[in-house]
Amino acid sequence: MADMVHIGIDEAQALCEEAAMASGASEEAARGLASAAVAAEAEGHSLMGLSHFVSYLDALRSGRLDGAAEPVVTRPALALYLADAMAGSAYTAFDRSFDDFAKAARLFGVAVFAQKNAYTSGALGYFAARLAEAGLVSIAATNGPALLAGSGSTKPVYCTNPLAFAAPVADGPPLVIDQSSSATAFASIRKAAREGHEIPEGWAVDAEGYVTTDPAEAMNGALLAFGGERGANIALMVEVLAAGISGANWSLDAPSFASGSQNPGTGLFVLALDPKLFDPGFESHMRDQVERLQTDYGVYVPGQGKASMRERAAASGLAVERAVHDRIAEAAGRT
Repeated sequence: MADMVHIGIDEAQALCEEAAMASGASEEAARGLASAAVAAEAEGHSLMGLSHFVSYLDALRSGRLDGAAEPVVTRPALALYLADAMAGSAYTAFDRSFDDFAKAARLFGVAVFAQKNAYTSGALGYFAARLAEAGLVSIAATNGPALLAGSGSTKPVYCTNPLAFAAPVADGPPLVIDQSSSATAFASIRKAAREGHEIPEGWAVDAEGYVTTDPAEAMNGALLAFGGERGANIALMVEVLAAGISGANWSLDAPSFASGSQNPGTGLFVLALDPKLFDPGFESHMRDQVERLQTDYGVYVPGQGKASMRERAAASGLAVERAVHDRIAEAAGRT
C-alpha cells in the first residue's frame, strides 16, 4: 500500500499555488490550476487531482503551459464568449468570465463560452458543476492531443474527448456526469504503466492495431472508444464542439501535453442555460425525479457521491500519496 500524507484542503490549495508560482505561474493562474486539482482530489478523482497537478508543474517548467499568459476574451454576440487562452491555463479566462457568463445565461436563457489555445482542462466536470451550483444547466466538451482511435481506425485521431453535463437539484448536490469518449482515461493507462500492471482487454490497441493488455504498448498505440462506433461518434461530436467551434487545434494537430515545449492548443466548449426560464420549478422537479430513481429503482445518480466525498475531505482532509505530495512540496521549495 502506498505511503500516504494527510493534508487539509486549505493547506493543499496553498501548497499547490506556491508550487505553481515557483514553476512560473502567475498568482491568478496558480489559483485556478490548484483549485481544479484540489477539487478533483477532494471528490475522490485522484487521477485528475494532485497527481495530475504534477503534470501542470512539468508543463509550466517546460513551456507547454505559459503561466504568465494573458487570455483574450471577446463577445461576438451578447450571449457568446470567445476566449483565446494564449497558450496558458484552461481556467483563467473561464474564471474571469464566470460571473458575466452566468449573468448572460440568466438574461438570455442560454450562453456559450468557447476557448482555443489552452493547456488541457483536467477534470471537465469542474466547469459544468460550477455552473450547476449557480443554478444553471450546463454541457461542456474538450479535446486534446490524439490518443483515441476513430470509428474503423486503429490509429489515434481524437483525444479522450470527454463530455460533461450538470444540473442543479433542490435541497441537494447537483447532478454531475463527466465521462470520456474512451473506454478509460489516458491517466489510467499511464498509471498502470508506471505501476507495472496490465490493463483490461478492450481499453487499447498497440502500434500495429492489435488489442493489448500491456499499458506501455497501449501508450504507443491508441485508446479505444467505449461502445465501439457509438463512442467514437461521440468523440467526433466533442471534437467539433471543442475544436471546431472555437478554432482550436484538432486533436490530430495538437502537440503532446506530456513532452516538448509546445502548448497543445486545446479547445473548450461550455454551454449554460437557465432552466428556471423554462420551468420555474425545475430544481424541485429534478429533486423529485432523483429521489424516485434512487428510492424506487435503485439508480446511481452521479454527483451525490462526489458531494459526500467533498464533505468528508472538508472535515478530515485529503489522503495523498507521499511521492505526489513530496514532488509538489519540492516544487514549492518546502523541502
